[in-house]
Amino acid sequence: MISVQEYNAAVQEYTKNIFRFLYKALRDEDAVNDLVQDCYLKLWQHRESVNPQKVKAWLFSVAYHALCTHLKTNARSVPLQDSTPLQPVYQQHGWDTRELLEKILNDLPPLQKSILLLRDLEGYEYREIGEILALGESQVKVYLFRARQRVKETINKLEKA
Repeated sequence: MISVQEYNAAVQEYTKNIFRFLYKALRDEDAVNDLVQDCYLKLWQHRESVNPQKVKAWLFSVAYHALCTHLKTNARSVPLQDSTPLQPVYQQHGWDTRELLEKILNDLPPLQKSILLLRDLEGYEYREIGEILALGESQVKVYLFRARQRVKETINKLEKA
């Protein structure tokens, strides 16, 4: 069971990390703020059953599932201002690395992208990522390897073009 003090400590300690994780995937500050708030609402609602030593993993797991739900819900809708096709970043002269990396990450499947961000951006161990995403440690390693390979292949294609 989580006490009020432990809940408040979790809010103080993990909010920035959860926000950063979700923002890297969505790039929509309002949606991310809503999802972060939902994570803490669920933590409060389930405070009786959450292990205080595993609050961080529990929160990231909830955030990941909320992200997946959000992506599925919004996958079919396209805002009118975004409906015109954009020229790919790599075809423009003077593209910067950040834009290119964001495009490559957005092209990854959601699970691979989440694992890559949790490992390389947030610094989680394989075991912790497995707990967050309900995967085995070996599955996490395989998905991470595939994500990195896909990023590398995309960059190599761009260099040859």
